[in-house]
Amino acid sequence: MRQINRRLGQINTQLQNQIEQLSFDQLEDLGEALLDFETEVDLTNWLHQLTDK
Repeated sequence: MRQINRRLGQINTQLQNQIEQLSFDQLEDLGEALLDFETEVDLTNWLHQLTDK
């Protein structure tokens, strides 16, 4: 969460809750994808892609 907050600023509680539910593998993928994120919208879209699979 620190990396996300550092990159995107404080994110909303709903997104934090979604991230806390991710598996270890998904968290690793998020860590890599985070390098390309510029806004909270990028994070939201990435999380939505997980649920669409």
